Amino acid sequence: QVQLVESGGGLVQVGGSLRLSCAVSGRIDRLYTMGWYRQAPGKQRELVASISSDGNTNYVDSVKGRFTISRDGFKNAVNLVMNNLKPEDTAAYYCVLPPSTWGQGTQVTVSS
Repeated sequence: QVQLVESGGGLVQVGGSLRLSCAVSGRIDRLYTMGWYRQAPGKQRELVASISSDGNTNYVDSVKGRFTISRDGFKNAVNLVMNNLKPEDTAAYYCVLPPSTWGQGTQVTVSS
C-alpha cells in the first residue's frame, strides 16, 4: 500500500521560512506528478504547487516567487521551500500523489 510521509511545518514569524518534505512509502514503479495542497479554516482547499514527472512546476499566483517545489532526486519525494511567509499562508498543508493518495497533513502557522 502506498502512503505519503510528510515532515516539516510548524510556527514561524512573518517573513520567515519553512521547508516541507514528502516521500512515498511503498512500491511504485515510475515517477508521478506530485503536489502540495493547503486548507485554511473556513476556506476551500487549494493547490499550492505541483511538479510533474519531467520537472515542470506550477504554482498558485499567491505563492509565486516565494515558494519552490522540487523533487528529491529521481524519486517520488518532493520538497516545498516556503520563503517570506505571510499570515495568509497559515493552513494545513497536504502532500498529494494524484489521483487520490494524500498525506496526513502538516500545520503551518505564520504569526504576525
